[in-house]
Amino acid sequence: MKDIYDGKLLIVDDEVELLDMIKEILFKAGFSRIYTALSCSDAEKQFYKVNPDCIILDVMLPDGDGFGLFKKFREKSQIPVLFLSARDEDENRLLGLGLGADDYIPKPFLPRELILRLSAVLRRTYFPIVLNSIKKPIFYLGERKIDFNSGTVVYNNKQVSLTAKEYVLLEKLYENRGNIVTGDSLCRTAWNDRLYGYENTLMVHIRRLREKIEKDPSNPVHIITARGLGYKLSKEK
Repeated sequence: MKDIYDGKLLIVDDEVELLDMIKEILFKAGFSRIYTALSCSDAEKQFYKVNPDCIILDVMLPDGDGFGLFKKFREKSQIPVLFLSARDEDENRLLGLGLGADDYIPKPFLPRELILRLSAVLRRTYFPIVLNSIKKPIFYLGERKIDFNSGTVVYNNKQVSLTAKEYVLLEKLYENRGNIVTGDSLCRTAWNDRLYGYENTLMVHIRRLREKIEKDPSNPVHIITARGLGYKLSKEK
C-alpha cells in the first residue's frame, strides 16, 4: 500500500442505496479499490477473495450480525474494522468497541465524518512512522520487546501485532510511564470522547493489551490499575 488511498476497502451493508452512497463518498475522497457485500456469506467470500486492508461493517445483516462476522474476521486477521450502526443503538456501539473494533460510525453520518474516521484508522494502522516522521521508541517490559515503529510485541521469537486501539492506548501510557493516566484521558486518546459510556470498552482493551505484554495478565505488573482513576505503565528497569 503506497498510501491510504491505495488501500482495499470492503463495505458490508444490506442497504443497496447506502452502499452506493458510501462508494460515491469514498471515490470522491480519492479511494478507488472499493468492494461491497450485502450479507455475511457474501462478505466472507469477498474477504478471502479480495484480502481487504479495512472493513466498514454494518451491525444488522440479513443472514447474521456484524458482531459474529467481526469475530470470524479477527480469527484470521488484525485488519482494522469500523462498525456502522443506528445512532441510538448505544449497546451495539459499546459491544462493537468492546470486541476490539477500531471505530464506530453512527447512522446517519456526514460524508466528511466518514472520511476523517476512516483516514485516521488507516494512517494509525499502516503509516504510523509517516504520521510522526520521528523514529518511535523500542523498549522492554520484562522479557517482551515493544516496537512502536512496527506496532508489535516480540517474545520467545514470536511476534504479535497491536491493534490500532491497543497501539494508541499503550503509546499514551508510555508517554506518561510511571504516572497515572486517567480513564478520561485514555478515552479521549482512543475514541475522541470522554469516559462516559466507554468504561467497559476501555477495560476490555486494557485486558487484551495485558494479554500481549504481561507474563500473567490476571496479575499485571506492567499496566497497573489505579482504582477510580485510570491506569499506569510501570517504568522500565
